[in-house]
Amino acid sequence: MHYLFKTSTSRKNKISKHGSVKKVALLSVAIALVFGSANVAAKITSQEAAKLGNELTPMGAVQAANKDGSIPAWTGGITKAPAGYKLGDHHQDPFSGDKILYTINAGNVAKYKNILTPGQVKLINTYPDTYKINVYKTRRSASFPSYVYDAVKANATRAELVEGGNGIKGAAIGIPFPIPATGLEAIWNHILRYRGEAVVRFGGQAAPTKSGDYTFIGFDDRLMLPYDKKGATPAELEKTNILFKFKQKVTEPARLAGTALLVHETMDQIKTPRQAWTYNTGQRRVRRAPNVAYDAPGTASDGLRTTDDFDMFNGAPNRYTWTLKGKQELLIPYNDYRLHSDKVQYKDILQPGHINPDLVRYEKHRVWVVEANLKPDTRHTYKKRVFYIDEDSWQVAITDIYDNRDELYRVGVAHGLNYYEVPTQWSTLEVFHDLQSRRYIAMGLDNQAKMYDFSVKLSDKEFTPSALRREGRR
Repeated sequence: MHYLFKTSTSRKNKISKHGSVKKVALLSVAIALVFGSANVAAKITSQEAAKLGNELTPMGAVQAANKDGSIPAWTGGITKAPAGYKLGDHHQDPFSGDKILYTINAGNVAKYKNILTPGQVKLINTYPDTYKINVYKTRRSASFPSYVYDAVKANATRAELVEGGNGIKGAAIGIPFPIPATGLEAIWNHILRYRGEAVVRFGGQAAPTKSGDYTFIGFDDRLMLPYDKKGATPAELEKTNILFKFKQKVTEPARLAGTALLVHETMDQIKTPRQAWTYNTGQRRVRRAPNVAYDAPGTASDGLRTTDDFDMFNGAPNRYTWTLKGKQELLIPYNDYRLHSDKVQYKDILQPGHINPDLVRYEKHRVWVVEANLKPDTRHTYKKRVFYIDEDSWQVAITDIYDNRDELYRVGVAHGLNYYEVPTQWSTLEVFHDLQSRRYIAMGLDNQAKMYDFSVKLSDKEFTPSALRREGRR
C-alpha cells in the first residue's frame, strides 16, 4: 500500500512522493524500534506547533488541497447552521444539492482498490449484487469552537503519554497530539476528540438477521466530559483523574428495559483503571463490572461487537502494539445527513447483509493509518486492527479487523457529520459488519428519536452507582 504521507521521528508533516511498499515497511520498522518499546515520544517544539493554523489546520491536518484537487483545501469547515435550523431539529443537509460523481460496485471495484481499504473491497465482493459505494464531492466540513483550537495548540507542546501509553498527562480540551509521532498518540487523539462538554443521546441499535428481521434496542445515553469542559486545565484533570463519565439505560424492548451501565473513564489508567457498574433489572441491584472492557460482548449486541468497538475504539490500548503507518487518500463516509434524517425510518436503513447504500455518502479524504497488533501472551478476540482516522476530525472512519487466522473478520464503519450547533464532527451511525456470520450491527439509529442535546447540564451526582440504581428502576 502506498502512503502519501509518512511518519518520521522529527514529526514533520511533509508531503512525500509515493514510496514503494518496501520503503514504507522499512520506515514502519524504524519507527517501531524508536518508539514502540517505550511508547513515548519527545514533545514537539514551539516552532513545530506554530504550523498549526498555518500550513496545518488547527487540528493538525494538511490545510492544502491534494495534487489533483479532488480533496480541497480546508477553509474552516461549517461555521454556521443552515438557514431554518433550530436547536432540537435533526440536522439539515447543507450539501443536499450535490450529485453522485461515480459509484463503485463489484463490476469496477478493482479500479478503485488504491482508495479503498481491504475491508471495503471485501464487503463489495461479499455482497456483489447489493453493496455499493456512492461517491460525492469532498466537503471538508469538520469544525470546532475556537477555544478548542487554542487548547489543541497548547496541548501540542505539553501533552505526554503516561507509562506504557495507558493514559495521558499535560493535556485538556481537544486532541492532545495534533502532530502525532506514534500510533498510540494517534489513537488517543480519536479517544479524546472534542464532542462538547456534555450530551444526551436517544435512539438505539439493531442487529438484523440474514433475512433482515431485527429487534430495535432503545437507549438513553448520557455523556459528561470533564476533559472538554471550557476552562479545564491539565492540573485539575490530573487531580480528579477522570476523562469522562458515561451512563446508558436500555429503554426498549420491555424484556430489557431498565438494564443500565455506568462507566468512569480515567485519564491515567495506571493510577486507576476504568471503573464500571451495571444494574440488572432481574436482581434489582448494582454490581461492579470489571469486565466491561476489551473484547467482552457489547450490550445487547448479539455478539456482533466487542466492548472496545463502541465509538470505533475506546478504553485502554495496552493489549496492542500501535504503529503509525502514515497517511492515505481514502473514500470514507462523510456528511451523512441523509442517513441521519428524520424523514428516513429505521426500516429504510436496515436491509439484509448491510445498511441501505443509497442513503450513504462517501467522499475522498486523507486519513491517518494506524495498525494495532495483539501483544504476545495477551488475549483478545481480534489479532489485528487497522484504523483509518480522518485527518480533519480524528474520528475513526473505518476499521478493518482480523482474527487469529489473519483473515478479515469484521469491518467497522462510522458515518460522520458536523453537528454544527456545537460545532463538532461525530458519527451519526456506526456499523460493524461480521464477515463470517454475514450479519451486522448498526449503533446510533436516531431517525425516529429526539435529537442529541449538547446543551444539557449534567453533574457528577448523576453518575454514581446509586443514581444508576434509580435510573434502572424508572
